[in-house]
Amino acid sequence: MTNELPDQPTPLPYLIIDFDSTFTQVEGLDELADIALENSPDRAEIVGQIRALTDRGMSGELSFSESLKQRLALLPARREHIGLLVERLQGKVSESIRRNRSFFEQFPGRVYIVSSGFREFIEPVVGEFGIVPEFVLANTFTFDEAGRITGFDPENVLSRDGGKIEQLRRLHLRGPVYVLGDGYTDFQMREAGLADRFYAFTENVARPAVVAQADEVLPSFDEFLYQNKLPMSLSYPKNRIKVLLLENPDPRAAELLRQEGYQVELVPGGLDEDELVARIEGVSLLGIRSKTQVTARVLAAANRLIGIGAFCIGTNQIDLTECLKKGVAVFNAPFSNTRSVVELALGEILLLARRVPEKNALMHAGKWDKSAGGAFEVRGKKLGIVGYGNIGSQLSVVAEAVGLQVLYFDIAEKLQLGNATRCRSLAELLAQADIVTLHVDGRPENTHLFGAEEFARMKPGALFLNNARGPVVDVPALAAALRAGHLGGAAVDVFPYEPKTNDEPFASELTGLPNVLLTPHIGGSTAEAQRNIAEFVPERLMQYVNTGNTQQSVNFPNIQLPEQAAHRLMHIHHNVPGVLAHINQVLAAHAVNILGQYLKTNEHIGYVITDVDKQYEPALIEQLREVEHTIKFRVLY
Repeated sequence: MTNELPDQPTPLPYLIIDFDSTFTQVEGLDELADIALENSPDRAEIVGQIRALTDRGMSGELSFSESLKQRLALLPARREHIGLLVERLQGKVSESIRRNRSFFEQFPGRVYIVSSGFREFIEPVVGEFGIVPEFVLANTFTFDEAGRITGFDPENVLSRDGGKIEQLRRLHLRGPVYVLGDGYTDFQMREAGLADRFYAFTENVARPAVVAQADEVLPSFDEFLYQNKLPMSLSYPKNRIKVLLLENPDPRAAELLRQEGYQVELVPGGLDEDELVARIEGVSLLGIRSKTQVTARVLAAANRLIGIGAFCIGTNQIDLTECLKKGVAVFNAPFSNTRSVVELALGEILLLARRVPEKNALMHAGKWDKSAGGAFEVRGKKLGIVGYGNIGSQLSVVAEAVGLQVLYFDIAEKLQLGNATRCRSLAELLAQADIVTLHVDGRPENTHLFGAEEFARMKPGALFLNNARGPVVDVPALAAALRAGHLGGAAVDVFPYEPKTNDEPFASELTGLPNVLLTPHIGGSTAEAQRNIAEFVPERLMQYVNTGNTQQSVNFPNIQLPEQAAHRLMHIHHNVPGVLAHINQVLAAHAVNILGQYLKTNEHIGYVITDVDKQYEPALIEQLREVEHTIKFRVLY
């Protein structure tokens, strides 16, 4: 029997990495110009010229040597500016490079920085990543006796056209060579046959002429490490996480998600079920507002979906139970637009009390109708709030400030604020209130919560507001009560059916009725509310993706996890007995050291998070995925 040596790991290819706009987010000479011209009135103009020359050189439009000469001719920099530049560049290392610092430290001697930039500012920056000067190949400045930069060393091969090609040739590297860069001169090393692959690095800038020539496009360094099965700081490249945002949330939402490194696709307006089914494949995170319906059929087609963000308060447009069964966490914005809805409701109350909608229509028709008939002050009147949640309770406080007496009814026990009085039944509230306003959720039990019977119970001449959910009101019954003169007016912001886009016509039995305010679901449509929502919801989604936290999820068991210690194993399973025991049996069989374990369940699922030491066998992951009743399993690090 012969003893065979184990398979040796494949050696890491030599990596040739560009510096400007690849290792760092910016171009070194552009930043040096910005520093050197700090107090110059021509700063913006000269820096713009230098950046334009950089782009022309990087795209291949201008020869490199000519681009370099023209840029340096515009540059009034001195030796003392270089220290300031280094400090700035150390803070502008590309995010995916920065977070994978340990990779560079783990593979000394396999990574070269080959740059047409300058050694004087490159060495100190890459040195923090364990890349020693011998592996930095770059130009050098020339200085006069006063310390002014006068140009570059013309003997340095990197100062010439085709310099990177010649420099790589002189290295005589044996083995595969991969080039990562953003410029045309980086591609030329591959074109010359000296590199096996060229990766266009687009995390900071994407030059179409360069991308078109690439073997692969890298939105981040994580993607390179993932493709080549190399050690990386993240369990999965963020650029592979696809986000679909519908219904025009505030642009801040897309901005935050893109900053996180995700792919973001924007679709204006809502999508119907068939359209969403056609678009949902491959999507990891879905963002919607109130129009798009996320049904069981949509979820069945969502092969990679892990989270949904509702950029609104309500979630009745989402099949929350089916989301649980598919392991999809749902988050909303329960507080972000509260004030906006409250202010709209208060404004509607004041306008209806003075019959402004009716008077306004007459004035536009050329009719002068100065009359106090049917108009009243709200001071001393009784406001009945149906649903005393975030919005209802805050409206209660604001309404009292203008002199309204507040009554409220809620099926749950709620802390009353100020002088508000709780009614024991809806009927009790309707019999007393001069104004009734709805602030309930869209659960199925609330469908047609208000119909002919409820309107008949209201006081003659009372006002009615619905800023909650369209289906909670029987609209034909409301229209009948208004036409009969039983109600003195109404304000409605939500409807059983709402157009998916602003181009679709709107129709309702309420149009044309006197003293009726109709608005197109704008309760939360203020700049402040939309900005708050656009920050709150992405933050919840990113927290879930990055750490597993489900705090404030509307369907998942809520867990606020501690800071991650090492590797985090996240297991979502059907809530049946024995799953946790099975998970721990698998962990014990692999002698895994558990640093922390957290479990929370609800009626449908269990959510187990286990933090473990980094050292474990790959087979562990597959066995955990195969645990009976598993819905989804993820590893985070």
